[in-house]
Amino acid sequence: MNKFHAMFLLICATTADLYNDCNDPNWHSLETLENAKVECGPSFENRCYCLRTCYENRHQYVVNCTNSGFSDVTPLSHLPNETQVLIFTGNYLEELPWNVFGTLDSLPYLRMIDMSNNRIREIRGKSYHHVQRVERLILDFNELSLDPARSHPRVFSNFVSLLELHLTDAFEDGLSRDLAATLHDIFVNSNLTQLIKLHLEQNEISEFRDSNVFCDLPNLLDLYLGDNTLTALHFNISCLHKLRFLDLQRNKFTKVVEHDLQAMDALIKHNQSIAIDFTGNPLECSCKLNPFIKWMKKTKVFVRNKDNLMCYKNGTPHEIYETKNCTPRLFSPTPRGATVLLFFLSIVLIGLVCALIYVQRTKLQKKIEPILDSMNKRVRYTSIAVGDTREDL
Repeated sequence: MNKFHAMFLLICATTADLYNDCNDPNWHSLETLENAKVECGPSFENRCYCLRTCYENRHQYVVNCTNSGFSDVTPLSHLPNETQVLIFTGNYLEELPWNVFGTLDSLPYLRMIDMSNNRIREIRGKSYHHVQRVERLILDFNELSLDPARSHPRVFSNFVSLLELHLTDAFEDGLSRDLAATLHDIFVNSNLTQLIKLHLEQNEISEFRDSNVFCDLPNLLDLYLGDNTLTALHFNISCLHKLRFLDLQRNKFTKVVEHDLQAMDALIKHNQSIAIDFTGNPLECSCKLNPFIKWMKKTKVFVRNKDNLMCYKNGTPHEIYETKNCTPRLFSPTPRGATVLLFFLSIVLIGLVCALIYVQRTKLQKKIEPILDSMNKRVRYTSIAVGDTREDL
């Protein structure tokens, strides 16, 4: 690409940025769908559309290969140089090889890559090159392997300008700890210091191997963990000083422990606008929920959809309410546990009484003997009186 062409593209991109409103009546595209297919070039086999169009309320140059039937990424090494948005979804890509976008340092305007729903199982460590300016990467609904042999921790290391990473239901089904380990290695080894949004919904996450799994994302603002199987915050949020929203919708929280409540309150010291969403969790209508209810009344954390929270008793949903008489109980809440505990305490009590009697046996004997003698005398006197009465008769 010569200097004149590069300058021309830069001027075009700058001019397009001036017209961000897609409702601007002074702008319209002369492209037809057939022309847009030809615009892509022969490598795309007339399966895609390449044109400047309105995308996310901005006029951008978009390459759209949705459900185009590709089984490899060969066309992507021939993307038009002015591409700003790449949509390559609904294809059949089991593995992404090295240098998906070719070996030449091109694509200076590429800002968004959507490669969702492509059945991708493996992304090589050097698959993504020349993506220094990409700000959003979407890999939702793929089948990324959790096998360490097919996992490449530095897979996102070239996305130095990445602001959003979308990994909703992006991994194969497997053990939660394997996924947690994979995520840990990726975040530690990838240079994602500019990331502000991370989507990890629908990945069956129940725990994290390293509690500091997100601490290598210092600028993270929004963390989406909805539709997983978390029962508590099994990760450190105190290191996320800029966090403004934590999505925990539709997980497996039955209560919210005191430690997690304190951790969320601690973030207020760094960020005055933090919000959290617990909607759709199976909270129990019991005394275990009371600390959470009291916390919601006094915390400065904004609890999103607080009025829509429900708790469950005997499988029936109820509006969140504060349970009365939540003083600590002596017995286990289950009948069987209470019976066992009562039996155990009875045995202990009997043993203590027997031990006390044995230790005080001398004193007790001295006190009891006069009483027994008095009772014996009364019995004898009564017997004599009865005998005299019979003789009189």
